[in-house]
Amino acid sequence: MYQTYLDIVAERVKMIKETQAQAICKAAELVGETIMKGHMVFTFGSGHSQLLAVEIHARAGGLYPIEAIIDPLKGKAEKLEGYGTILVENAPYKAGDLLFVISNSGRNPEPIEVAMDARSKGITVVVLTSMEHTNQVSSRHSSGKKLFEFGDVVIDSKVTAGDASISYPGLLPKAGALSTVLGAAILNAVIVEAIQYLLEHDYEPPVLMSANLDGSEAFNEKVIQRYNHLPYLLDL
Repeated sequence: MYQTYLDIVAERVKMIKETQAQAICKAAELVGETIMKGHMVFTFGSGHSQLLAVEIHARAGGLYPIEAIIDPLKGKAEKLEGYGTILVENAPYKAGDLLFVISNSGRNPEPIEVAMDARSKGITVVVLTSMEHTNQVSSRHSSGKKLFEFGDVVIDSKVTAGDASISYPGLLPKAGALSTVLGAAILNAVIVEAIQYLLEHDYEPPVLMSANLDGSEAFNEKVIQRYNHLPYLLDL
């Protein structure tokens, strides 16, 4: 079954490459412009989507000024209307910043409210969601809207409805989740394209080097020093 799963992943990655190029490049352009203007990039996801929010935060080969907004309840209250608004009440983002909001189904109040709050404050919102899934379910938010409706850019993860992808005889639920592996591929695709965008605009990309490579401490310190003006510090 592992071969079947990896074949499905490879097939879905190919679908992303063929259908999401415009959205990925537009998101990368927005990331590049945000960084060149001295602003920050933020990420948010609830439940397992929080893994993706952390994926591009302060990592080797990634851009430094990216901060993950963490849900301390890890998605346990994502269906509770009002929680998302409270969670980001004192979020550090400001007008001109960019926020990735990640949700496979795009139906729960928490990510929807985070996106709504960001849009109301002049934040550019990039949504990563499964359109296959979101089109098969109703919104759990009183507005009746789903997450993709609040994105300045929407990237379709091409994840199957329900996330899992493999059926077994005699077993009701499917297995083989796709959202994390495909979401990580998409987000890193956006980052490498954003780095290229920065280079093409004669701006030195603030890329971090692996802490497990010799000379990385001094290199990364120079990158970090470029962001001493920020009102808070990013964790490495």
